[in-house]
Amino acid sequence: MLCLVATLRVVSAIFFHRQLVRGTAVASRGWELAYELGAWVYAGLLGLMAFVSLINSGNSIIHMLTVSMATGYAGGISGRNAGRVQIAIGQVCLALLPTATGLWLEGSTGYRVLSVAMVMMVLGLAEISATTHRIVVQALIGKRDKSLLAEKFERLARFDSLTGLENRMAMQMRLRDIFQTNEKRNDAVAILWMDLDRFKEINDSLGHMVGDQLLRAVAERLTEVVQGRGKIARFGGDEFVLICSDTDRVTAAGIAQEIVSYFAHGFEIGENHLQVTASVGYAVGPQDGRDMDELMQHADLALYEAKGQGRNRSASFNWSLKERFNRLHEIETGLRRALSGGELNLMFQPIVDLNSGHIEACEALLRWEHPVLGPIPPSEFIPIAENMGLIEAMTGWVLRRACEVAAQWPEHVRVAINISPASLKSPELPGNVIAALLETGVSARRLELEVTESIFLDDSGQTNAILRELQRIGLRLALDDFGTGYSSLAYLRSYRFDTLKVDQSFMAGVSANAEDRAIVKAIGSLARDLSMDTVAEGIETVDQLGHAREAGFTNVQGYLFSRPVPADQIADMIAAGPLQGTGRPDPAIKSRRRRA
Repeated sequence: MLCLVATLRVVSAIFFHRQLVRGTAVASRGWELAYELGAWVYAGLLGLMAFVSLINSGNSIIHMLTVSMATGYAGGISGRNAGRVQIAIGQVCLALLPTATGLWLEGSTGYRVLSVAMVMMVLGLAEISATTHRIVVQALIGKRDKSLLAEKFERLARFDSLTGLENRMAMQMRLRDIFQTNEKRNDAVAILWMDLDRFKEINDSLGHMVGDQLLRAVAERLTEVVQGRGKIARFGGDEFVLICSDTDRVTAAGIAQEIVSYFAHGFEIGENHLQVTASVGYAVGPQDGRDMDELMQHADLALYEAKGQGRNRSASFNWSLKERFNRLHEIETGLRRALSGGELNLMFQPIVDLNSGHIEACEALLRWEHPVLGPIPPSEFIPIAENMGLIEAMTGWVLRRACEVAAQWPEHVRVAINISPASLKSPELPGNVIAALLETGVSARRLELEVTESIFLDDSGQTNAILRELQRIGLRLALDDFGTGYSSLAYLRSYRFDTLKVDQSFMAGVSANAEDRAIVKAIGSLARDLSMDTVAEGIETVDQLGHAREAGFTNVQGYLFSRPVPADQIADMIAAGPLQGTGRPDPAIKSRRRRA
């Protein structure tokens, strides 16, 4: 029976193994029960064989063989089946207890000593099985915990903890794999870079809790829009990146527009309805970039373009954006060098008293000759300086240099300096003004600061306080480009300006346009009633000069009298006495008009 059971167990094991190799094996409770039943029966038959041999045979060799076989099997099975402690102990008991009983019944002293030792062996093997089981379980738990910990760290490394989306590292790894795969096939891949409009305002006003909830809602909405057409990652802050393999520009444009349109509905975050829009920039490789870094940079440039166009829209990369970016980078790099390396220069344009022809003031105009890009207009580099935080230092330099030049002029000639709205928000401005006046010895009444109407867009208490402080020390204030932008007569009552400068666009059309003539006359009359000086900018012809005189303007400025000139030349012009308009504007003026 022992041989029969052993044979059946071997045959069933071989049959199951072959099914396992072919892939047709199905683990079931039946196979488990058959294996377990065979183990119990085999162990029991071993113990029974040893018992029968000890009782019915007097041959000591047979006794030794059967007892050795039972004890050897029990010793081996206590370790092999330690994963199932009950089965291991049960098989040990079935194999050894009948054997111990047979040894005791045989009757001799030596056999009975062996019987007692075998009972003790059963207890020892039971303890060994339990200990082995405990060690194996602890090892498996430790391995499982290490595996779970590794999975947790991998997830933390690859996924954003707030939104559950892939993070920047995972996105870059995915993009690198895509480019390596597409290196030979040259397939298209699109990167869409999305940024929430005015997210910082929401985060600052409603708190980070609401901001975090909004970001989670944005991630869910993006997933709804994309619908498996690409992989979404949170790049950081309120920026999200979408990677779409095998996607051309037309498809990318459609997805970008879907995102913009889908975000127009707003978000319900708790009790707050947040009207949050999105801007999207996209680039498509290999046309827009043949490696990961280049394509990412170009998608970012497209996003910058979308925001610059007014937000809540999408924009595609084109190579003109790259040219503008390179120029911007050159200007940003060069501005710091220009400020410390003496590349900046001041030119001066005279402001002429309309009655006497004498130069009453000179406007200081900042110029920059870039060593690579050539002349860069202030309208281009001043906003960049404001964004870089260089405008305060630049304003301080202009104030000192303009006052140094003005100190060489007669006492009755003023110098006028344009002040950026960003500088007016800086508490350093009054200190820079006073320092420039003290260092050069120029009196405060000879310095006139020109501001534009854009300062009233952010009519903060700080701006108002700085303007009042500047006036208290005796400086003159001029309102530049009056009549354009955000004109309002209300601030002529709130702020006491010494001079109104009428924008040159009105003077350019004053000869042919009755509306411009009416506006110019009205401004002249208004300034006269408010006891303000007036300057007509952009005077290029004798006819324009006559209209300025007719409107009652006190001063004029323009190419009819002089272009902006260097400091030494303006000093000679002041010393030469009254200027007379020749009526022959510079030929460059005529060509500029034709181009316009």
